[in-house]
Amino acid sequence: MRWRPGRSIRHALAGLCLLLWPALAWSAAPQPVVLLTLDGAVSPATADYAVRGIRQAAEKRAALVILQVDTPGGLDTSMRSVIKEILASPVPVAVFVGPSGARAASAGTFILYASHVAAMAPGTNLGAATPVPIGIGQPGKQPDKEGTKKPTESEKTKRDAKKDQAKDEEAPEGAMSRKQVHDAAAYIRSLAQLRGRNAEWGERAVREAVSLSAQDALKMRVIDLLARDVKDLLDKLHGRKVTVQGVERALATKDAEVLVLEPDWRSRLLAVIANPSVALILMMLGIYGIIFEMMNPGFVLPGVIGGICLLLALYAFQLLPINYAGLGLILLGIVFIVAEAFVPSFGALGIGGVIALAIGAVILIEPNAGADYAMPLPLVATISAVGGGIVFFTVLFALKARKRPVVSGQEQMIGAIGEVLDDLVSEGWARVEGERWRISSDQPLHRGQKVRVTGVTGLTLRVEANADDNGGRST
Repeated sequence: MRWRPGRSIRHALAGLCLLLWPALAWSAAPQPVVLLTLDGAVSPATADYAVRGIRQAAEKRAALVILQVDTPGGLDTSMRSVIKEILASPVPVAVFVGPSGARAASAGTFILYASHVAAMAPGTNLGAATPVPIGIGQPGKQPDKEGTKKPTESEKTKRDAKKDQAKDEEAPEGAMSRKQVHDAAAYIRSLAQLRGRNAEWGERAVREAVSLSAQDALKMRVIDLLARDVKDLLDKLHGRKVTVQGVERALATKDAEVLVLEPDWRSRLLAVIANPSVALILMMLGIYGIIFEMMNPGFVLPGVIGGICLLLALYAFQLLPINYAGLGLILLGIVFIVAEAFVPSFGALGIGGVIALAIGAVILIEPNAGADYAMPLPLVATISAVGGGIVFFTVLFALKARKRPVVSGQEQMIGAIGEVLDDLVSEGWARVEGERWRISSDQPLHRGQKVRVTGVTGLTLRVEANADDNGGRST
């Protein structure tokens, strides 16, 4: 049979097409769109959920990640971790403020500015991005007062910068607050310049805590488009060009499959324990449980529950912006309260422990964490009241114990009634308080005779004949 090169080449090409057909079909199939929902404060739990969701979208080779936002703000550290993931993502990220009635305040505004595509639903708003420290005056208060003059945006920004710079040598609290505002303003300006958005308004949102409606945000080039819902957003994004890691690409989102990634058990657990109030309660339960187990070995359950609660609290504190001086005061207060039960300080240690516990709980969270993470005063009062109750009952029981008659030792034996076991002249044996004792007497005693203890010499009891024969103590 003669070899025909043309037929062999055709057969080889046909075989190659069969081998490459699955890959070609997969590449031709529309890529999915991953939908993440950030609802509530930007916390370590929501940040972990958003970061892992964006990474999963990259693993699924998604065409787009939609981060649907409705947030009043949150922790600066959590916000920055989400923004870093958006900037490093190989998949374009669209932040959609929705549905109607939602908002992207404070940290949400920063996240929106960092996105590849910024969209809002009608009836939503964004802004008020001024850092709000715990226990410190509003840094944007003074700029708000001057904001009623309504100068142009560029003039207002320059004037605010000059005034803030002139005040840098005032009180440390004000200087620290202004440093946080300057840092946040520079951060949002850099994000605006990166994405081609309105940098002047973003800086005003930080310095003056101003807000915008969805329609005004579109007019001022803060966002890219308006959309009624996620489906409308996908239709409007189809064919839109975005730059991802320096490469321009066109979005293919029309009729794309939407994969909704819900928070898993880890995110839900973090959402519960990463609350500062819950973390503090877990720590108190853990410490008290372990102390109770050490004071009553063998109960097991308090030690097990206490150990679990304490480890969960330590994990939560590792996620939260903790002030370690506050944590140290809480631990010192608990040590003082427990020591009150063993050291006769008549309440001095206990009262000091309650005071240290209350102060530590108040300053437990760093001031720059934001007002949403401030420790609730009712919780602080409750924890302090529990500590005060422990101190009160400890002192009360100690005072009652001092007034009780002695029930052990040599003092307890004086006056006890016993029964002679054998006839004796000077020394012998008797049963006293249910025990067999060596006794001595100045007079002969008979078996079964009742005697009363008058003294103790070593392990020998000095006794005398009891005038009563009713088995009770003499009075």
